[in-house]
Amino acid sequence: MTTVTAQARRDFLKNAATASALAALPALGLAQTTAPAERKFAPESGNWRTFEVTTRVDILKAQGTTRVWLPMPSINSDWQRSQESSYASNGLVRVEHEGRGGARMLYAEFAETQERPFVELTSRVQTQNRKVDWNAKPKTTESASTLKYWLQATDLLPTDGIVRKTALEATAGAKTDVEKVQKLYNWIVSNTYREPKVLGCGEGDIKTMLETGNLGGKCADLNGLFVGLCRSLGIPARDVYGLRVAPSAFGYKELGGNSASLKGAQHCRSEVYLKGHGWVGMDPADVAKVMRQETAEWIKTPDNAVVAPVKKALFGGWEGNWMAFNSASDVKLPGAQGPQLGFLMYPIGENAAGRLNSYAPDDFKYQISAREIKA
Repeated sequence: MTTVTAQARRDFLKNAATASALAALPALGLAQTTAPAERKFAPESGNWRTFEVTTRVDILKAQGTTRVWLPMPSINSDWQRSQESSYASNGLVRVEHEGRGGARMLYAEFAETQERPFVELTSRVQTQNRKVDWNAKPKTTESASTLKYWLQATDLLPTDGIVRKTALEATAGAKTDVEKVQKLYNWIVSNTYREPKVLGCGEGDIKTMLETGNLGGKCADLNGLFVGLCRSLGIPARDVYGLRVAPSAFGYKELGGNSASLKGAQHCRSEVYLKGHGWVGMDPADVAKVMRQETAEWIKTPDNAVVAPVKKALFGGWEGNWMAFNSASDVKLPGAQGPQLGFLMYPIGENAAGRLNSYAPDDFKYQISAREIKA
């Protein structure tokens, strides 16, 4: 199996930056050749949905001891309730926890002599749409120590140097935290872009993105950059790593998942803590995804009728057809031989040959599905 490392991504970006960044960067502000039909994307909170999400791993070829780590939902909030999980396996299995970011996982270990090794995890979650009420105050507040934690730099999210410089330039003239966050959100939408060729959800190496000028990527890159920029200005922020579990109720094909087969449906979002409002949901990366992939033609202005309602709604909310695993970063997998992870959102495996490729589920081999449970 081959593994794409963060260093490999760094090298690729540095070599390709001059040629590819300028060619791929959207020509912002260009008018569409035809007027698109008006679209609606307006999630409203209030109705809870229940899903059972099942991940199954089958080890096709044993090479020494094989270890598997499966992320489990651990977020409990006003928009998600992580409920019971059950599992089955013919290996040694236990639930593990790692880090203050809330990473919870199922660990399975198989001897080379184990016939047809497998592990299957089923987790039940309840989700609902999320929309901030800018006129209301939250019922709860975070402690000073918690907010300090979500200001810290991580391996992939430094908060000094070019990151802080970029944030200061992007927020020039803004006075309140809300104004600063709005400017950063708009900056991400206007200056970054979705790059479908990036593997998985990207690496989230924001320093390299800014240094090379190659601002293309996927959700871990774009939302990670947004989070890092917020933190550099003293505004607590965090990525939330999860999985799309159902189609969008608003007809956006790129903002939903095929419940029967969720391989590749991993998606991270972001939250920002704003005084007077609490934790507020954000997702500029999904705005970029709609711009790049929702229609046959790359939409190059966020004011387009297809994009505008998404841009508006994802500043302060998101649709509840998605579940969260955790907000952990710099994850050290218990018992792992390989390096730590920037985040835990995919099934992870190792054997005597090294780390398995989580971005190749048909080779790994794993499958993920979801079933909605109607009341």
